[in-house]
Amino acid sequence: MRIIPGVYMRIGKGEKGFTLIELAIVLVIIGIILGAVLKGQDLIAGARSKKFVTWEKHWEVSQWTYFDRKGRFAGDKGKNGIIGDEASEIVAGGTALDEIDAANFINAPSRTISMGAYTFYMKMGYNTVGGTKKNVIVICKADDCATKFATDELVFLEAVDTSIDGVADAGAGNVRAASAAPTLAGDDEVVTATADVTAPDTPWGTGHNALVYYFDRPR
Repeated sequence: MRIIPGVYMRIGKGEKGFTLIELAIVLVIIGIILGAVLKGQDLIAGARSKKFVTWEKHWEVSQWTYFDRKGRFAGDKGKNGIIGDEASEIVAGGTALDEIDAANFINAPSRTISMGAYTFYMKMGYNTVGGTKKNVIVICKADDCATKFATDELVFLEAVDTSIDGVADAGAGNVRAASAAPTLAGDDEVVTATADVTAPDTPWGTGHNALVYYFDRPR
């Protein structure tokens, strides 16, 4: 019987065991395969984040295209520059998303997006900041915006924040995190009020209900 350190096997007459070199080669191959798998997972995660950012950008571009063609934002029938702050703007057919859907010159994106097991919802409306109404794009994980984000969902919100503000900081820049459920009106597609995180250096966390993006004027 021949014993190789670390390998416990009985070698019969005329049989050959693995040499240390062969075992080392096998371990290297296993390491390469594991590295490729992990790299593939990173690529998939990165692709999903890019898809999520593209989805948000598509809605933003659609809104600005509507403004360019109509002279007002979708959802601002009163033409006062604010989305969803009047009665006619919070009824079925009059919301920002409704009007973008109805615009024949725009290939409107879906109001929801699924990222693996997670689904996100697009909303548009306004928020009052320091007594001034400002238009916002809002992303929630539930149609009523009342459900808080799970840990695995935060990477998508951080991707949007980074793409717009350059850093994933939930309490600074034009992208903020709502720590309470935004108030919806009409057919639940217009955000009429929301509380956003204002403290700087606030990380994205599971205590947040929505991403709030002040897309047309600096926050």
